[in-house]
Amino acid sequence: MMPEAHQTQRHRHITRSLLFAAGGLFLTAAALAVVKPATPPEPVFQARQTLDLPPMGGIAHNAAPYIASTRIRRGDTVADLLHRLGIREDGLLTFLTHDDSARSIYKLFPGRSVQAALDDQGNLLWLRYAHTPGTSDKSGVASAWLEIRPDGHGGFDAQERTTAAARETRIAEGEITSSLFGAADEAQLPDAITLEMVDILGSRIDFLKDLRKGDRFRVVYDAYMHDGEEVGSGRISALEFINKGKTYSAIWFQDSQGQSGYYDFSGASLKGAFLRTAIKFTRISSRFGMRMHPVHKHWAGHKGVDYAAPSGTPIHATADGTVEFIGQQTGYGNVIILKNFGKYSTLYAHQSRFASGLRKGDHVQQGQLIGYVGQTGWATGPHLHYEFRINNQPVDPLATDLPLARALDTQDRKAFQTLVARYQPQMDMLAQLQDERIQIARR
Repeated sequence: MMPEAHQTQRHRHITRSLLFAAGGLFLTAAALAVVKPATPPEPVFQARQTLDLPPMGGIAHNAAPYIASTRIRRGDTVADLLHRLGIREDGLLTFLTHDDSARSIYKLFPGRSVQAALDDQGNLLWLRYAHTPGTSDKSGVASAWLEIRPDGHGGFDAQERTTAAARETRIAEGEITSSLFGAADEAQLPDAITLEMVDILGSRIDFLKDLRKGDRFRVVYDAYMHDGEEVGSGRISALEFINKGKTYSAIWFQDSQGQSGYYDFSGASLKGAFLRTAIKFTRISSRFGMRMHPVHKHWAGHKGVDYAAPSGTPIHATADGTVEFIGQQTGYGNVIILKNFGKYSTLYAHQSRFASGLRKGDHVQQGQLIGYVGQTGWATGPHLHYEFRINNQPVDPLATDLPLARALDTQDRKAFQTLVARYQPQMDMLAQLQDERIQIARR
């Protein structure tokens, strides 16, 4: 519906136009009147007719719908989004928060987009929440969203829709003046990318204690687009963060074995080669070394560390690797052996079951789910028996100096250096833009 102020303005504009036209005719008549006719003038007949202006509300009756868009902020509720979009549909909030067909709107991801189309009367035509942008499948990259439309009977209908999403490369830079998120918002950086920066460099920078005013960041990342709208963000491709005058870098790289992760620009991995534990919440129930065997009741060497945990507790790979064995072995019960890299391998025993679809020869990444705690084999209670092996010989994982990071071999290093050379000019350009912006601000 056209706003009242706009209606009034349009009405005055039309009135002034009519007066101007009438005035123009009067001046034209006056100009002609100064020329005296040679013959008596023809009789003049005056006619008068009142013309009604068309109703103001009908002018835009067939206009295109008004499209409103907003991005989800931290702490937003569904009601907040509807308010910012200007939606006043009775029963819509109740439908969104209670109907199972709209369940995907229950989780609001900061940075993702919500759109609405309204007609000229302010009535809702559709509402769309792009909750899963950039989903990878066999057909490529797709964008999934929830779409809600009025059902024509006073209610609403919700459907999940999917379409191809275009991936674009974005660059951004920022300087911290008050907080990291404040600088990221100023740089129009999605919250998901900001959180990923913290995750990538969290082993190098304490983002709670180490940040200083004047710290800078430069980032290259993927964005997913649909119908000209950014529907979500993807992975960070390259990153530089200057903290207290020191530059920390990161770049995403996949090696010839299919293992991927973040490395600094010199080629050093940003994650430790091995996690200390394979399950997150646990306690050690038996250490490496000699002990009384709980089943056979005699002293024997314990080749691993036992972590007590309830049955069904997720087990995660402590390092990148390849599944060398998955199945049953006497004593170990359900067991997985991973060949990690070089001389290292790891073993996970007494599992209740394995991760769905995991097979011998599969590549797994550090932290990937591989199975669940159980009590199979020679186990008197649910726990994980974890072995860390060097050249197939078990060693104490709690006492051994674990390798800090996996080194790139000659072939991978060449490919890595080529990748760095691709992104370094973009980082240099962003650094130059930052310097120029700071110089302008100081003038």
